Amino acid sequence: MLFNSLTFAAFFSLTYGLYILLRFRAQNVLLLIASYVFYGFWDWRFLTLILGSTVVDYFCGLAIHRSDRQTIRRRYLLVSMCTNLGLLGFFKYFGFFSSGLQDLAAQFGWNVGSFTLDVVLPVGISFYTFQTMSYTIDIYRRAMTPTRDLLNFALFVAFFPQLVAGPIERATNLLKQIEAPRRITELDFSRGCWLIFFGLFKKVFIADNLAPMVDRAFSPGAEGSGAELLVAIYAFAFQIYGDFSGYSDIARGISRLMGFDLMLNFRMPYFSRNVQEFWHRWHISLSTWLRDYLYISLGGSRRGRVRVYANLMITMGLGGLWHGAAWTFLIWGVYQGLLLVAYRLLSPTIARLRRIAGSNRIWTLLSVVFTFHLVCIGWLVFWAESPSQILDYLGRIIFEFGSPSSASADFVRLLFYVAPLLAIQIAKERSGDMYAPTRLGWQNQGLLFLVMTILLATAGASGGRPFIYFQF
Repeated sequence: MLFNSLTFAAFFSLTYGLYILLRFRAQNVLLLIASYVFYGFWDWRFLTLILGSTVVDYFCGLAIHRSDRQTIRRRYLLVSMCTNLGLLGFFKYFGFFSSGLQDLAAQFGWNVGSFTLDVVLPVGISFYTFQTMSYTIDIYRRAMTPTRDLLNFALFVAFFPQLVAGPIERATNLLKQIEAPRRITELDFSRGCWLIFFGLFKKVFIADNLAPMVDRAFSPGAEGSGAELLVAIYAFAFQIYGDFSGYSDIARGISRLMGFDLMLNFRMPYFSRNVQEFWHRWHISLSTWLRDYLYISLGGSRRGRVRVYANLMITMGLGGLWHGAAWTFLIWGVYQGLLLVAYRLLSPTIARLRRIAGSNRIWTLLSVVFTFHLVCIGWLVFWAESPSQILDYLGRIIFEFGSPSSASADFVRLLFYVAPLLAIQIAKERSGDMYAPTRLGWQNQGLLFLVMTILLATAGASGGRPFIYFQF
C-alpha cells in the first residue's frame, strides 16, 4: 500500500475520519488495528514477525527493569537482541552469508554444495527491528522505564506512517506521545498538510520523473558517454533524496495530522559543507541510531585516535550492510567511513585554509559542491552489481567523458525537475525554519500550493513507483 496510491488515500481517509471521532484510548486501538491492516496488506505472513518482535521486547523490557542483578538484565537484553538480529539476519542476510561461505570454501579447493532458501524480505524489517531494539537498550541503560501497556507498546512498534521506511523512532519520543492524550491544533493541521503535499511533490514530480533517465543510463548494456553517466549520477542523487525524504515527509505529515510529532529525518543534506555535516543531515534517524547504540558502545571518541577511526569504520561498514546484503553496500559503508576518517585527519588543515580564505560565500559554495560530488561517488554503489562495476563506472566518467553536449538534454531536464526543490530549500536554509512555507500568509501559501499542484498535474510522473528504501 503505497503512500502515492489511491488505495492508501482511501485507507487513510477512513482511518482519519474515525480517529477524530474517538477518544484517546479508542484512538490507540484504532491506530493499532489500522497499522496491522496496513502491514498485512503487503503480506499477512509478515504480521507474525512483527508480533513476535513486539511480544519478546515487551516482556524483555519489563524483565530488564525489574531486576537489579546485572547478569539477569544482560541475559534479557541478549534475548531481545538475538531475537531481532536473528529475524533480520535470517530474512535479509542468509543468502548473502551462505553464498559467501561457499565462495570462501572454493578458494581452498573445498567443494561445498549450495544451500539456499527462497526467503522473501519482509518490508520494513530493517526499520522496526532497530526501533524496538532501541527500546530494550534504553531500558538496560536506565535511560527510560518500560511501559506496562502492551497495546501502547505494540502501536509504538507498528505505527503505520513510519513502519516500513522510517524515521526510526525512539520510545522516549514516539511511545511517550502514544501514552498521552493528543490535541490536534491548527498548527498541526497546517504543517501536516504541508509535509504531505511537499513529500508527494518530491516523490511524484522529482524522484519519479528522474527515474527513467537514471534507469536508462544504468541499464544492462548501456554504453553512454561519461558525461551522460555523470548527469545520471546527479539525477540519482536527487531521485533518492526526493524518494526517501519524500516518504519521511509524508510519514511525518500523516502523523502530525493525528497529533504526533515524528523526528526530522532529513535536513537539506546537499547543502552540507563536509561529509560529517552530511551525516548530520541525511537519514538522521539511522545515523543517530548508529551513533548512540553502536559507535558509543564500541567506545566512541574516548579511546585514542586509532580506536576512534576503527570505531568509525566499523559503524559505517555495518551501516552500509544495513542497506542491503551485498558486498557493494559494505563497500559503500567503508567508503563513507573513510571519508569521515579523512575529514577528521584533515580538519585542522581545512580550518586553517578557511581562516585564510575568510568566511565568504565562495568558500561555502566550493565546500558544498565538493561534498556533493563525494556523496555522488558513493551513490554509484546503489547501481553497481559488483566492485568491478563501480570501477567501470568511474573509469567511464574519467577516461571516456566524451562531449558534454551529449548529456545537455538530460542536464536541462534535471534542472527543470530540481529547480523548484532547490528554490524552496534555499529559502528554508536561509530562514533556518524547516516550516518556512507554512509561515507565509494564507494567500501566499495558496499561491505556492497552486504552482506546485500545476507542476504535479502537468508534469508529475504517473504509475506509482514503489519507494526505493522499501527494498532495505
